[in-house]
Amino acid sequence: MKIVTEFPFRVTEEPDLGIVLSDGCRLSARVWRPEGAGPVPAVLEYIPYRKRDGTLPRDEMMHAYVAGHGYACVRVDMRGNGDSEGLMTDEYTAQELSDACEVIEWLAAQDWCSGSVGMMGKSWGGFNCLQTAYLQPPALKAVMSAYSTTDRFADDIHYKGGCLLGENFGWGAVMLSYSSRPSDPVLRPDWRAEWLKRLEAEPWLAPRWAEMQQKNDYWKHGSVSEDYSRMTVPVLSWGGWADNYMNTVAHLVENVPAPVKGIVGPWVHQYPHTAVPGPAVGFLQVALRWWDRWLKGIENGAEHDPAYRAYMIHSEPPNASAKHRAGHWVAEAAWPSPRVSRQVLALGVDAEELSAPQTPRGYLSREDDQKESSGVFSIAVNTRQQLGMHTGEFFPMGLNAEMPGDQASDDALSVCFDGAVLEQPLDLLGAARLSLTLSSDQPLAFVVARLCDVGPDGSSVRIAHGMLNLCHRESMESPAPMPIGQAVEVAFSIDQMAYRLAAGHHLRVALSTTYWPFLWPSPLPATLTVTAGSLDLPVHQGSENEWDAPAPEVAKPWAHRVLRAGKTTRKIETDLILGTTALVISDDLGDVENLSHGLCTGESMTELWEIHPDNPLAARAVHTWEQRQSRGDWSIKTNAWAEMTATATHLRMQATLTAYEGDKIVFERHYDEEVPRRFV
Repeated sequence: MKIVTEFPFRVTEEPDLGIVLSDGCRLSARVWRPEGAGPVPAVLEYIPYRKRDGTLPRDEMMHAYVAGHGYACVRVDMRGNGDSEGLMTDEYTAQELSDACEVIEWLAAQDWCSGSVGMMGKSWGGFNCLQTAYLQPPALKAVMSAYSTTDRFADDIHYKGGCLLGENFGWGAVMLSYSSRPSDPVLRPDWRAEWLKRLEAEPWLAPRWAEMQQKNDYWKHGSVSEDYSRMTVPVLSWGGWADNYMNTVAHLVENVPAPVKGIVGPWVHQYPHTAVPGPAVGFLQVALRWWDRWLKGIENGAEHDPAYRAYMIHSEPPNASAKHRAGHWVAEAAWPSPRVSRQVLALGVDAEELSAPQTPRGYLSREDDQKESSGVFSIAVNTRQQLGMHTGEFFPMGLNAEMPGDQASDDALSVCFDGAVLEQPLDLLGAARLSLTLSSDQPLAFVVARLCDVGPDGSSVRIAHGMLNLCHRESMESPAPMPIGQAVEVAFSIDQMAYRLAAGHHLRVALSTTYWPFLWPSPLPATLTVTAGSLDLPVHQGSENEWDAPAPEVAKPWAHRVLRAGKTTRKIETDLILGTTALVISDDLGDVENLSHGLCTGESMTELWEIHPDNPLAARAVHTWEQRQSRGDWSIKTNAWAEMTATATHLRMQATLTAYEGDKIVFERHYDEEVPRRFV
């Protein structure tokens, strides 16, 4: 990564610019401006993650770089977070988006702004810049969204395929901790009174999200897929194959009427100039090209760039901490691409496999090359509850074994259908679709499909996965329990992918009825009887490297001192007495001092995801978070503890939030809520 220190313009900075909204609430903004450039476009990043400490390291490398090229970069703490006033009640609320529109209008009216505003962000910021574009504020001329979604029910951290994600609880615990911190006393003399107000109003959101087990108006709000025709602002969308927001880019490129471009790399949930696995790319140079075209009106041809650029990953051994993935860039002029054709493989089982005492092994075959018995089989899928321990995080952040590892042990617990060993490489680009005929012995059940690359040594790399809560087999809006013992036809998409399987490898579809802790388990072990199926694959015609991406550049990193180094561990543990299996994570980020303004911060987290192989009601998740802030003789700390358990009829989510000033407890609150299990 190249650190740039000389720019076309000298950059000046304002750490706490007040933006007062129509209801009197003051939002705090950090602003980087190019000296002597005259009125320039503004680029807004608007998130709850605290500009004074939380995202400061990345902010200084990104926003100063863009400002040095002639833009005013504005990083705003959302209402109720960081150094801004007010209270936050939930994610992506009408209030949040109304505030965004007011901020954009305010920026456009400043004498240092040309009147054109762009909006950018990753994750939460990627979400709300799409959602704000949907509202069409007049001054918003372009957006750049990384790792976001078009459908809050289908493709966020709460539900996937109608299945309840473990991360729904995990994210509730994160936000309970993140939102518990006060403003910086240097910027807010009233910090203590405002902090206590925040703590009193702090919502425990996990039960609220878990209660809404179907796509309703709550989830439709903020989902731009509800009406793509409203997306009239140019969009540049970024995604990563190691992240679980990989579907958004293709959806936007295919459906948005405004000029839209998409780029998906091999990355985890980090900006593409700093993300692993490599190769990282020059995200900021690409961003400047986008802003120059749509905010300054420079005819640089950005609108003629390829519609969809994807890094096609090549077969390599599995590695949950991969620093780099072999592959090449594919550049598609249009999406869907005319270079992608559909190939349908039938699921089949040999007759001798059906009579074997062990779990039968199936195969995948072209419809014109099926074995005699492939269309007639009956195979039971009833997998053990601990299957999924090597799945990785919903949005991995780095190299601490957070990406999917070797799938072989999970494959051994699954019902697998294997394709023939490849004589030539097979390139896949797009989303596969799995169709199954099946019946269930339980009213509440789900099915998971993992598409894997199996090497000659038996190691298994997860290419992509997909899942379906069978209550949602006909509708995400109007789910219904499965009819017991009645065969139904279901179909669901497997996530978008760009992957080249090497010759000598073979494709595998692994089916399971469990996926812990990625998915919360069904209340009773379900047996699905599968009697037919097919896999519809997106086969690319093949290509060589089609994009020479620029190398990463950034502005000077932040000045800081490490006070205490952090340490991360990630283990799978088995209790030999109780028979439980647990994923145990400890992530201590240590403590650092900001040498520019003296604030010392630290953060520590633990996670326990425990289950019994034979008992889904033994599922238990326990998370703890600690946040630390200090300067001189001032110090505060918050602790958040959260636990999720379940019975056959209810989900129970407890939490405790404790705040300290020095060594004294100044606030403590316990939450305990139960949610009926209607469809999960």
